[in-house]
Amino acid sequence: MSTRVRFAPSPTGPLHMGGVRTALFNYLFAKKHGGTMILRIEDTDQNRYVAGAEEYIMESLAWSGIKIDEGVKEGGEYGPYRQSERKEIYKEYADRLIENGWAYYAFDTAEELNAWREKDLRPKTEDQNLTEDERLKTWKFSYDTGTRKYLKNSLSMPAKEVEQLMDEGVPYVVRFMFPLDEEIVMQDLIRGEVRVNTAALDDKVLFKSDGMPTYHLANVVDDHLMKISHVIRGEEWLPSMPLHVMLYKAFGWTDTQPEFAHLPLIMKPVGKGKLSKRDGDKLGFPVFPINWKNQETGDEASGYREAGYLPEAFVNMLALLGWNPGTEQEIFSMKQLIKAFSLERVGKSGSRFDPEKSKSLNHAYIQKLGDAVLGWLLVSQGFGDSRIQGFGDSGLESQSKMKQVVGLVKERMNFLTDFWDQSYFFFEAPTVYDAKMVKKAWKEATGERMGKIIEIIREVEGSGLKAQDYEDGIKAWITEEDIGMGLVMNPLRLSLVGAPKGPGVFDIMEVLGKEEVINRIQKAITILG
Repeated sequence: MSTRVRFAPSPTGPLHMGGVRTALFNYLFAKKHGGTMILRIEDTDQNRYVAGAEEYIMESLAWSGIKIDEGVKEGGEYGPYRQSERKEIYKEYADRLIENGWAYYAFDTAEELNAWREKDLRPKTEDQNLTEDERLKTWKFSYDTGTRKYLKNSLSMPAKEVEQLMDEGVPYVVRFMFPLDEEIVMQDLIRGEVRVNTAALDDKVLFKSDGMPTYHLANVVDDHLMKISHVIRGEEWLPSMPLHVMLYKAFGWTDTQPEFAHLPLIMKPVGKGKLSKRDGDKLGFPVFPINWKNQETGDEASGYREAGYLPEAFVNMLALLGWNPGTEQEIFSMKQLIKAFSLERVGKSGSRFDPEKSKSLNHAYIQKLGDAVLGWLLVSQGFGDSRIQGFGDSGLESQSKMKQVVGLVKERMNFLTDFWDQSYFFFEAPTVYDAKMVKKAWKEATGERMGKIIEIIREVEGSGLKAQDYEDGIKAWITEEDIGMGLVMNPLRLSLVGAPKGPGVFDIMEVLGKEEVINRIQKAITILG
């Protein structure tokens, strides 16, 4: 059987980074084994459908570098890949389960089921020694092997009555019928053997009164029809595994049943519990791949892309949440991840998310990029491009100058969004000067010294001066006049930058160019006296 995996999200909101990790592990596994990656949109729950969520999912995966082989956009021989377009298929399979004795009709209304949770309809416990309060505390209603005979369904009602209700169009659901007291033995590629007794399981709804299947039926039917070989999904779906395994048995598909692997949870950076969609902006870091805005409510949430992360760093970070390569290597390209990945090295226990680790990975990826490539990326992705274009007089819009600026500041960048803060002075002259630096660096004789610096610069021939040209001329004069280096270099930086920041002063001067350097120094002399 060829390797075929699927990522099957529901379009009920933005895609959590945990969902992207599930898609990533499916993708790595498929590509490692020369298989197929499928994107299936599971939109059977129309009440929770959120406009724009489906497009958001696709854009998020594309930005992350997870390429889809078959899906809504890509097509494929096993489509449609949107479950709402497949609903006619599921009724047939629900009927088949009824015919084979693996499912039944249930006519209970929501009000009737709620009544079962009330005191007067709770069945008497077998333990007669319990007080009434103790008995009530032990009761937790479940539509299961023990209670279904008391409820309104085709198992407890005469056939004629069932037929009459059907003829009258009384709403019903189809529930799976678990066998009495049977132990289900399952194998998980990450967790090993899993055993569950049917007495602990409730008869899940497979087909709803609105004519749509539930996740459980649609999921199993689609996985079978799409020839899925491995179901790799989050730990939260582990409780559904017994039902899904039994559905394969009920349909007679045991021989083609996929192998299951349930991924560990991603845990909060501090405290207990899994990292949720609500934790992101509240804790100061994104939990979504890209920015999200709800078209109906206007609610917004930040994403890694807009926060200045490279997609390669984001994917690298996700891969290390739950998977251990077994080596000291931490930086992986997608190609390297595909080669190294295996489910055997995915852990069972939750993996704690570390925002600082993700930041350091992004920093490392930024440093790996060539200066020209990073410059193009910053401009094309909108990280300061409008302000760069506004500084046209000095020619800094050219690719060579942009490359030069990037080379000087990228070491200080953890995120792409850091670029402007680290480089703005290359593109616009200071309009204000840091007060503390002014007080410390600008003395009574400073204006005169800065005037001398202007003379030295004017005396150097040529316009395309290098950092070394500026350094040689200015340091020679400082040595000749026996002036402390700080008395010149600090006010010179203040004149050029307006603050105590930036790379080497002479490197800044090279990028700005002779005329701009002179203009900025003269402006500082005028304003600061």
